Amino acid sequence: MFFEFSKVLSFFLVPSNIMISLGLAGIALLAIGYARAGRWLLIASIVLIAAVGVLPIGRGLALPLEERFPRLDATRSAPAGVVVLGGGVIKSEISADRGEIAVGDTADRIIAAVELARRYPSARVVFVGKNEADFVIRLFEKLGLPGDRIIVERKSRNTIENAIFAKQLVMPKPGDRWLLVTSAMHMPRAVGVFRNAGFDVDAYPVDYRTTSAQDLWTFLPGALMGGIGTMDRAVHEWSGLFVYWITGRIAVPFPGPMSAIDHGRPSPQALAAEETGHHRSIELLGQQGLKE
Repeated sequence: MFFEFSKVLSFFLVPSNIMISLGLAGIALLAIGYARAGRWLLIASIVLIAAVGVLPIGRGLALPLEERFPRLDATRSAPAGVVVLGGGVIKSEISADRGEIAVGDTADRIIAAVELARRYPSARVVFVGKNEADFVIRLFEKLGLPGDRIIVERKSRNTIENAIFAKQLVMPKPGDRWLLVTSAMHMPRAVGVFRNAGFDVDAYPVDYRTTSAQDLWTFLPGALMGGIGTMDRAVHEWSGLFVYWITGRIAVPFPGPMSAIDHGRPSPQALAAEETGHHRSIELLGQQGLKE
């Protein structure tokens, strides 16, 4: 139920859908005689599309997401494995129809996974995602990574299921270090979900859409739709963080890096269980004292 609800909600929260809907509503009102209201909606639609496309609004929303997690610390020990999230990596319908792999706009995740697999020959490589599973091994092999190094999870449909099914598949051991490869803008939500599932991962963000804070002062992007596309992605992630937080899918509103001290702390579930056991012990001691 949550999966279906999230897909419907995400459609109505996409800024480009809202702006186009305003324009269509304006045209409809003009056609049925509500000229004034129709003109206002049509003007609002045009102004919003121009503003979002030209001004760095989308980049301003995307930058905090993309800079939340730093790149990999190469001085740390080799990871036990690499988890690569699907979603826009491969255009499955085109690939199936044409008989040739058509990569999507998040294919940087696969390139990064291949680089990590070569850097860490003993690390397991796990690709998580239902829609692209049939083609991803072929893509890895085209990039020079043997297919027998790839473990593919074929059931998950969203980030929550990515975390749950990935953990069930690899069964990480205490102390194991796993890298999570996904788009930088998606990383805060992904890490939060994996932590909530009890699968501690280190972020390896890729597929950046911004450069730095200087990007905020750059106007007139190469194409009008570039600014709108960035806005759509950023709003999708911010709204996803909010929905996941209020529904308990992530523990904090904006997940971030954990310090070295945090890595040694017990999980929130363990702390809660310990606290419950402590209170229970006090209660039993009190009952025993009353009996005596």
